[in-house]
Amino acid sequence: MQHEPELLSPAGNWDCARAAVANGADAIFFGLSKFNARLRADNFTDEDLPELMEFLHAHGVKGFVTMNTLIFTSELAAAEAQLRHLEQSGVDAIIVQDLGLARLARTVAPSLEIHASTQMTITSPEGLEFIDSLYHLERAVLSRELSLKEIEKFSPKECVPLEVFVHGALCVAYSGQCLTSESLGQRSANRGECAQACRMPYELVVDGETKDMGEQRYLLSPQDLAAVDLIPDLVNQGVVSYKIEGRLKSPEYVAAVTRVYRKAIDDAVAQRESTVTERDRYSLEMTFSRGLSTGWLAGTNHPYLTHGRFGKKRGVRVGTVENCGRGWIILNQEGPVGLAPGDGIVFDAGENRNLEQGSRVWKVEGNCLSFHHKHSKINWDRIKPGIVIYKTDDPKLNSEVRAMWKNVKLEPLRSGLNITVTGCVGEALILSCNGISVSSAEKLEQAQNRPLTTETLVDKIGRLGNTAYELGSLDNQLEGDLILPLSALNRLRRALVEKLDQQAAAEEKAAPKPATGRLADVLPSAEQLSQATEQAAELSALTRHPHQIEAALENGIKRIYADFEDIRRYKEAVEIVRAHGGDATIHLATPRIQKPNETGYFKFIDRSAPDGILIRNLGAVTYFKGRDELYKTGDFSLNCANPATAKLLIEEAGLDHLTLSYDLNINQLMDLLQAAPANWFEQTLHQHMPMFHMEHCVFCTFLSEGTTYKDCGRPCETHKVQLRDRVGQLHTLAADVGCRNTLFNGRAQTGARFYDSVRSTGLHRYRIDFLDEDKTTTARTLQAYQQLIEQKRDGHMLWQDLGALEKLGVTEGTLEAKTPHSPK
Repeated sequence: MQHEPELLSPAGNWDCARAAVANGADAIFFGLSKFNARLRADNFTDEDLPELMEFLHAHGVKGFVTMNTLIFTSELAAAEAQLRHLEQSGVDAIIVQDLGLARLARTVAPSLEIHASTQMTITSPEGLEFIDSLYHLERAVLSRELSLKEIEKFSPKECVPLEVFVHGALCVAYSGQCLTSESLGQRSANRGECAQACRMPYELVVDGETKDMGEQRYLLSPQDLAAVDLIPDLVNQGVVSYKIEGRLKSPEYVAAVTRVYRKAIDDAVAQRESTVTERDRYSLEMTFSRGLSTGWLAGTNHPYLTHGRFGKKRGVRVGTVENCGRGWIILNQEGPVGLAPGDGIVFDAGENRNLEQGSRVWKVEGNCLSFHHKHSKINWDRIKPGIVIYKTDDPKLNSEVRAMWKNVKLEPLRSGLNITVTGCVGEALILSCNGISVSSAEKLEQAQNRPLTTETLVDKIGRLGNTAYELGSLDNQLEGDLILPLSALNRLRRALVEKLDQQAAAEEKAAPKPATGRLADVLPSAEQLSQATEQAAELSALTRHPHQIEAALENGIKRIYADFEDIRRYKEAVEIVRAHGGDATIHLATPRIQKPNETGYFKFIDRSAPDGILIRNLGAVTYFKGRDELYKTGDFSLNCANPATAKLLIEEAGLDHLTLSYDLNINQLMDLLQAAPANWFEQTLHQHMPMFHMEHCVFCTFLSEGTTYKDCGRPCETHKVQLRDRVGQLHTLAADVGCRNTLFNGRAQTGARFYDSVRSTGLHRYRIDFLDEDKTTTARTLQAYQQLIEQKRDGHMLWQDLGALEKLGVTEGTLEAKTPHSPK
């Protein structure tokens, strides 16, 4: 089924919503005070919804609500209430991350469209197939790391309608897979509390030595996305929705960006040359950008996307300092963008961005710029020839953009009426439209002169200026030359409008049919909860090197997961376990991300003949579904945070057990274990938290002259790389088989002190994840936790001992109970 392209704009508040509507958005997306991934935006209230949806629909614009966070067990009832309220308020769709929430929406608010959020990490046709099989989606928002060629593999004209981000900030980590803010500061990106750690400076430590990076400090901060020139390609592919990021941005940003992409989409649909001007492109860069790029859409080019020189808004590069003195500079201008009095600039000396200097221009005389000594705090001793200058603010442009929404009078759409006029001599004249008819009290008479003509009828009946309607067409079926007082035509017109208004009001008030479903329908049944049986505690180990497998076997571990960077070594992992004998089983981890044409990874894992699979992505769920001879464990990356999601993954994905979400603190984890059978789960008791999981390759960008894996020389295979953050903590960087990078927290996280409480729920599976530990450390760590589950050591004592065992100590990290976030 073909769909007309839709321009989808962000709205963090009322002004942004008006700016989007005034500049051609077909739909807006916005959040409420909870369950949305931009809690720092102003957002809308429940009370705003009816008025907002009435405003949008009156202007022919749809409204989508973001419920794109993970939902915790204690929040399911509130989520159910919000879903019902959204449906009653006429919301068109919800954008959803949580698998259980999507099932709940289908159950209790069936008229709401479900759009799978980019937070679901849909990166392959196989992953989309699984999600669509659960909900019959109205739309899927693809991950931003996909290229045009990869999007084409989804067959956009035939599959679920696809939505693609085309403009705005890019997260360096895969959406739905970033645990950085949660790990470092208990502010989960999966809960709308991202602390933007990717925009911070880092030092690169290679083989223990800090590498001099010059001005490259922002090693994880991508440039912003601007795909305006790729819109024709996406339209030709059949992509339905074109999404602009920016619910934290200003109405001026929304207006300017919406206006430009409205042009681009209309041009592409009409198959004409682009009408996007250089002034339009300038407005994109000035309203907000950290530098603009085509992101991943045009293919992989790591240094192009993440150059590392800055992490904040930059604006347009205008040139360099040719000469300077106290209060003035000579500008060596580059390109067409100049400077005018009042413009804001920043001097880019390649220094720490928190120390860089900026000011407003006071006078412009040729290429000489002067700065007012009273209003400028520039330390002129630090300004030198050669320093780069960026234009960061343009008051004239700001006024132009503000006028795009503040000075626009928004007229509601008027419905086009197709009216039929019938009648004959001696009968009433009848107007019919939309199933409604009105008849004149007067009878039609034979006209002696000036009969009713089509032109007269159009003139009199088409006078709909102060109504919600306009005349679309008029079909004159009068029989013969007839006449009726013109006053009667006016009364008929008013009567028709009154009936049409009554019809519209009745339709508006007609609430959706109450759903028969309830929250209980998506939760584990009482029978399932009662069937959970007490079992002896067992310890498993996730290994990343063969010597760790050997240590696990020597210490009696029965379930071993292998997660090797080089999956060609998976056969070796299987052979080590088989050669050891006994009843230990080997389970091979899939990559965390699977892109189109990467099912070969699954096939290779399959051919390695493991006992089970550690499933980390939705594509793997589809590939291994129905393979009953393989034990299937859903890993933390499937984001199981509530019993509704757990039930769905166990019953419909066919998984044998699930790793509890790393977003859960101890209280939330306990809530889940009490609301679902404990034997469905496994808890990771000890690990170096995988914080950033990125398509961006730090190895390629900063340790090679290449741009992709084809020409980078594979520095990941020859160097140990760490990133040092602002507080001096070192974090280990690793690449996987797809050249995707993971940054692991330098400090290990332990749940040792919470073990007794968790064990009391009946949970019997516990996992230890290793990173780069040697064989001795692996063995000592396993022995310590074995003593814990055998009740030979208490959790508090183990927690203290681990501080000595781990070089950088340990943290309770995400498990530590925290105060709930209070939105503004």
